[in-house]
Amino acid sequence: MNMVTHDFIVSFSKMNDLEGVSTHIHDKISSLQHLLDLSDLPQNKLKKLGQEVCALGRLLEELETCVGQQKEQLHQLKDLEATFQKYLEDLQHMNDHIPAHMPGSQPPASDGEPTAHRNDARELQPSEVDQGKKPDRSFVREMEFVTVPEFESIPQYMKGRVTYDQLNAAVQHMNTAVKAKYRILHQPLKGLNNHSRKLHARFKEQETKATKGQYFVVEDDVRELAQVKVDKRFQGILNMLRHCQRLRELRGGGLTRYVLL
Repeated sequence: MNMVTHDFIVSFSKMNDLEGVSTHIHDKISSLQHLLDLSDLPQNKLKKLGQEVCALGRLLEELETCVGQQKEQLHQLKDLEATFQKYLEDLQHMNDHIPAHMPGSQPPASDGEPTAHRNDARELQPSEVDQGKKPDRSFVREMEFVTVPEFESIPQYMKGRVTYDQLNAAVQHMNTAVKAKYRILHQPLKGLNNHSRKLHARFKEQETKATKGQYFVVEDDVRELAQVKVDKRFQGILNMLRHCQRLRELRGGGLTRYVLL
């Protein structure tokens, strides 16, 4: 490799951007133009001119390669920008549609005890609980909120115009009625006022052998304790909750009891 070519390569390697390459090529072209303007070039000048032309050709090839690489990088950056924009839109959509009610998770089984057995034990009457432990009379069973996949599994004819949030609002109303009812039942009679005593007596009258160990409410409980209008629309929502296995109906004595599952 001759000295001139080496100088061009070293000069090119020191350039950090296309603007520097462009300036360098412009200087070389100016140098060639100056040599061409000279009349009666001596042999050494012609040789130098040839070397300058060859070096300039190599620089142009390098510049073309560099421009191609920059175009490829620009294309990749645009693809990356589009991907990030899609992620940003997805995150914004998730942020704008966070459910008002998030379903809870059941605690893991201890000592290999199956979940089903834990649920059964949770429904036992105090007399059936281990005699070595006192039952927690403050505990009240609650209905779990409906998940999005469960809501989407409900047939459209049953769902109608009811939204996901409206369905879980009904779950909250049912839980309000259940907790209010069993708070009264768990209190000693002497600590209740006249109205609560009448409710206590009514709750006891509605119990049957089939409801032993179960948590249930009737329509009057939902109306009075949750302050909710129980109409055809609410009845349809109860059917949806039954479809999602949140409750079951137990009829008898002219009453429909909604038992939590």
